[in-house]
Amino acid sequence: MVTAAHLLDLLADRGVVDVTGVPCSYLTPLINRAASGSRAHYLPVTQEGEAVALAAGAWLAGAGACVIAQNSGLGNMVNPLTSLSHPARIPTPVVLTWRGEPGRPDEPQHELMGRAMHDLMDVIGMSHTLLPGEPEAMAGAVALGWKEMETSELPHAFVLRQGILADEPLHEPPPATPARPDVVRHEPQRTPPARITALEELLSVLPDSAAIVCTTGKSSRELFTLADRPQHFYLVGAMGSASAVGLGTARHTDRPVVVVDGDGAALMRLGAFAAVGRHGTGRLLHILLDNGVHDSTGGQQTLAGQVDFPAIAAASGYRTVHDCPDLPAFTTALRSALDDAHGPTLIRLAITPGSLRRLGRPTVKPAEVARRFRDFITGGTR
Repeated sequence: MVTAAHLLDLLADRGVVDVTGVPCSYLTPLINRAASGSRAHYLPVTQEGEAVALAAGAWLAGAGACVIAQNSGLGNMVNPLTSLSHPARIPTPVVLTWRGEPGRPDEPQHELMGRAMHDLMDVIGMSHTLLPGEPEAMAGAVALGWKEMETSELPHAFVLRQGILADEPLHEPPPATPARPDVVRHEPQRTPPARITALEELLSVLPDSAAIVCTTGKSSRELFTLADRPQHFYLVGAMGSASAVGLGTARHTDRPVVVVDGDGAALMRLGAFAAVGRHGTGRLLHILLDNGVHDSTGGQQTLAGQVDFPAIAAASGYRTVHDCPDLPAFTTALRSALDDAHGPTLIRLAITPGSLRRLGRPTVKPAEVARRFRDFITGGTR
């Protein structure tokens, strides 16, 4: 057996400052140690794919984060692993438990994934290392796996079997009382703007020090068309992950970090609102452009018409929340958020469906976008 503190120290020695994920009984000692106080802080989230996106955001800010997950959660991670981490070449360590290991009794829901997990990781190009149960051997395995991850510039899984970690008591401090702000509901003066008009206004108001994490689809394409700059990170995939990426980045920089989100994307990973409310910083600004449709695929309706995003943000612990029906209200809310930095802040802006005709796509490769963004956040020093 190995102590959880030993494994956490191996991770912290390599720059890991955040451990994020959801529980598994095999991970209980690791979570208990991290949550009770260690060199790496425990950040609970709502699901494993969200943890991958948060860890990617931390890497973009020059910080280290490790995802912890049960192997059943590998299914939740496949999308961000393959459409965010892989194209952007973001190396992320993942401690993955081996539930349903062949030859070991376990619950029936783990049988298939326990048998298939290594093949699945091979298929998606994710290298993996089995963690031994002796301290020196574990240190060697982590070193080899880390070298593989840094060489490939891709996530690497450290597979944890049952009984490897010694029991650890939990002395987790109680959570802080979440904010429950009133939503500022702005009265309409004009009709909702087009998305590109809102993005133009955003760029005109934001300081040059601000970073933008932009959701996939028409939002990133229009932002790229308006201005391609090092402080822009375009999600070309991983729909719904923008707020978690922005959260991971904002936790490790003093710069304003602005997430540009869409209603369909936000609905896909709505649990991220809780993570932003719990772990977000005052410099994190979440802008939700809501036109009620999936513009990138032909304008089919989303379920946004029956969802009150500002109320959800307020109930999730965002410090400041604005609901804006038009461009003047958006500008007022945006300037207020930048001046006060009392966040995390949500600004929901109603926009009209539709986009530019013959709209292009980002021509800069995702890996280059990630590295120039990281250099912008860190000043080129890591």
